Amino acid sequence: RGAGMEGKGLEVFEVGPCEDAYCMGFLTGQRFSNKIRSRLATDLILQDQLLPFARSPQSQPLIKALSDTNRTKFPRYWAELVGTAEGSGVPLLHIILLNFRKEILPFVPKTSTKPSEDTIDDCSDILVVSDSMAFAAHNEDANVALVGHTYLIKGTLHTGLSFTAYTYAGELPSCAFGFNSHGLAFTLNSVPPTEDEIVAGGIGRNFISRDLLEARSIDDALAVSFLFLFSKYLVSIWAMEDSNTVALLRVQRIRSSEVSVGHSYNLIGVKTRRILNVETASRNRVSIHEVGAVPFFHANMYLHLHVEQAVLSFFLDVKAQDENSIRRQKRAALLPKKSKDDFLSLVGDMEDARYPIYMTGPLLYTLCTAVINLDEKTLSIVEGNPKEAETSHVFSMT
Repeated sequence: RGAGMEGKGLEVFEVGPCEDAYCMGFLTGQRFSNKIRSRLATDLILQDQLLPFARSPQSQPLIKALSDTNRTKFPRYWAELVGTAEGSGVPLLHIILLNFRKEILPFVPKTSTKPSEDTIDDCSDILVVSDSMAFAAHNEDANVALVGHTYLIKGTLHTGLSFTAYTYAGELPSCAFGFNSHGLAFTLNSVPPTEDEIVAGGIGRNFISRDLLEARSIDDALAVSFLFLFSKYLVSIWAMEDSNTVALLRVQRIRSSEVSVGHSYNLIGVKTRRILNVETASRNRVSIHEVGAVPFFHANMYLHLHVEQAVLSFFLDVKAQDENSIRRQKRAALLPKKSKDDFLSLVGDMEDARYPIYMTGPLLYTLCTAVINLDEKTLSIVEGNPKEAETSHVFSMT
């Protein structure tokens, strides 16, 4: 039930149909056991911070709350996570720590005086929907420890639904980008808030993005994965000055999930030719911007949801705003954005030597670039700078 296509670059693993989620996780873990074990051994964030914290008594209430909350809300995805651990032959705790890294790290005591190996994840997206083109380009940026520790999952469920997802070794698909057979695609951006904005033990972002892979449409993704129903009877809506942006600040009469940490989701409807940027935060806050003919660039800071943003790095203990995101936003504003080539040149830009849009280390690295063409209905992956590198994978989204 699993078939791998391995080359010099990114491996594609076709898995399913599976009778249950545990089976899909087990087969994935079994196929990528070496990659998962290699990541666990070399990931300094895990080895130096997460594992020592997990062995301390003060961590137990947090880890238990995260596990219980997400297992109760998403039992199938929890079974998939357990299957990944057992298929790869690694301790379940290690897989839990990888999948809840962003929900746990803010609570790890800062005892070291030297800079940590961790940094806030940085991804960049340029999006546009005009009469002449509908296009998204996404740089998947991560800690350099992830280089060589990713793969593509082409999963088929017993229901017939299939999805393709770029996956970090040991994690649920996908904390990066993916699409399904219903024509729903997404890319993701981290948006770090202040510590006061974080809710301990809430729903994890990896579980929400795994749920997106099964959404039937953009509306379904909003209603099911974010658990917001767009009805005047259920939702209080506040229109911002930008007429394309609607912030949903209070949700009434519905049972809503409490996310632990916010995120930015770019939801892409291939059949409807729409792109929404959805910014979320804890305590049931969400803001939606519909992308139009004016190109929309998003790095790693809230742009339209009013949330107190991190002015202190959680992991570096230095007083500084997210200068990386600010510099990338400013640089993107200066670059031409009239054609697809312009967009690829933008996400490949390295003019700012300290904070380039396309990253090559030492801590942050652009793992690949995903290019989604809604008119051609394709998702392409470029491994290397998209200004010059050739496409390594092309997937039909029909």
